[in-house]
Amino acid sequence: MIIASTLRPENAVHRTTVDAGDHFIGIVKAGQTLRIRDLEGNQAADTLFFNAHDTAERYSAMDTVREQGALYLTAGSRLLSSEGRLLLTITADTCGRHDTLGGACASESNTVRYDLEKRHMHSCRDNWMQAIADHPEYGITKRDITHNINFFMNVPVTAEGGLTFEDGISAPDKYVEMLAAMDVVVLVSNCPQLNNPCNGYNPTPIELLVWD
Repeated sequence: MIIASTLRPENAVHRTTVDAGDHFIGIVKAGQTLRIRDLEGNQAADTLFFNAHDTAERYSAMDTVREQGALYLTAGSRLLSSEGRLLLTITADTCGRHDTLGGACASESNTVRYDLEKRHMHSCRDNWMQAIADHPEYGITKRDITHNINFFMNVPVTAEGGLTFEDGISAPDKYVEMLAAMDVVVLVSNCPQLNNPCNGYNPTPIELLVWD
């Protein structure tokens, strides 16, 4: 569902650009709104959410998909935690659909899906590992890295029940906005993938904005 936001970028209390293939970690407080903006289009933002006060509680793809009865996320979707509690609600979306199933690229998946020589290519899991190593204050360890959301990524389900990675359905300046129901740690990998069309084989920057 396409719903535009009324929030103005110049009123944001936080605004940062995440370069192509880079990562971000930070806290969005309860009542704040987070926008992830696809600056140049056809980019994928692999994102994890955690309860900022107990990171054992984190985004659950299973609970979210089951409770909303839909595989894809868009305006109105409620992002639920592993405890069945509300983390965030998508309040605006100009892209229209976001993936819950495709997972994040890693050296292992690059090897299995593409070729042994792809094993050492930079990946979203590498980004997350670097972020939590650089910021131990958030209390996140590699055992906490589970299912993620792929904002802007296009992963259709085939008639046979398989998944395919297709060209993105986003475009320059498309965005998704979420209202936090609790204090959450946001962990984003601006996907560096070069082996499938999720980034148009050309990773580009994204922007994160936060409003009170």
